[in-house]
Amino acid sequence: MNPRKDSAKSRNASAARPTAAPAPSAPARAPVPAHPGSEGGELLRDAQDALRQCSTAISKLAEAMPPKFLAAAELLRDCKGMVVVTGIGKAGLIGAKVSATLASTGTRSLFLHPGEAVHGDLGRIYHEDVVLALSFSGATHEMLRLLDPLRSIGARMVAITGAPDSPLGRHADLVLDVGKPVEACPLGLAPTTSTSVMLAIGDALALTVMRMKRFTKEDFARFHPAGALGRKLLKVGDLMRKGRESPTVPSGAPILDALQAMTETRAGAVTIVDGEGRAIGFWTDGDLRRTVLNHFDAGPFDLSRHVIDEVMTRKPTTIGAHRLASEAFRLMKERGFD
Repeated sequence: MNPRKDSAKSRNASAARPTAAPAPSAPARAPVPAHPGSEGGELLRDAQDALRQCSTAISKLAEAMPPKFLAAAELLRDCKGMVVVTGIGKAGLIGAKVSATLASTGTRSLFLHPGEAVHGDLGRIYHEDVVLALSFSGATHEMLRLLDPLRSIGARMVAITGAPDSPLGRHADLVLDVGKPVEACPLGLAPTTSTSVMLAIGDALALTVMRMKRFTKEDFARFHPAGALGRKLLKVGDLMRKGRESPTVPSGAPILDALQAMTETRAGAVTIVDGEGRAIGFWTDGDLRRTVLNHFDAGPFDLSRHVIDEVMTRKPTTIGAHRLASEAFRLMKERGFD
């Protein structure tokens, strides 16, 4: 083998190998204008008018609540099955949100798409269920296809609609009439004001049922274990050390016993209990350091010659296991506890 020839072959191969194309650079992004131009003021006023229009429609609905509102709430409260919410298009999206609000506030609920319903998902509905149907026109083809099958199943129906005399309204057991608000859309076509009032009345219905069921913060916490809501509603009992992870020593025990209990469990603290198991004191690793420092001038502090009662904190600050963890955190912060 000739090393020079091999080296030349390597150089030729390297020269023949195509080089990777440089990565394309990202296109330059136009800066966001600080001022939207001459039309900015007019567009902003239009946006404000849209908000006011939706707000006004909701206020009018609040002033003239549908007469059957409480009857509908009672029907949902007494439902022995599920509250099945259905709707198509934008009304369906609103219905999915209302179903989620019901589920998170103590009323079992699911959303059923009308298109999927007529292809087998009607099997999700039983005669003990209540159907909450949303359709502003009350005459959408996909919704009308559900009427006869729902009647044969025997489920009760509440309709949220702007057309109580529509086929949907005539079929329903109860109708919540949201009126005929003008859409905020500049073309008067896109569902905007109508969906706003449907969402408002749906949420009001869910919250009324929630109050009827006396749904509590504790109930709410069970359905919201994650996220900011869950953290706010966690109880002390959910987070505190329990059993073997929360070491105890009896009153009169040597300090070394308490130190060993803290070390074995890595808890950093120990509870001192009386003969009946009731807490009478508390001692932490910080207390240990302070104990040694406080006796430093008097010479070495022999831990083996002292009992825990001499150094423990008597009547420590406590909080019940049923209290919110946020309350415990606030108390710890106020008093400078770790």
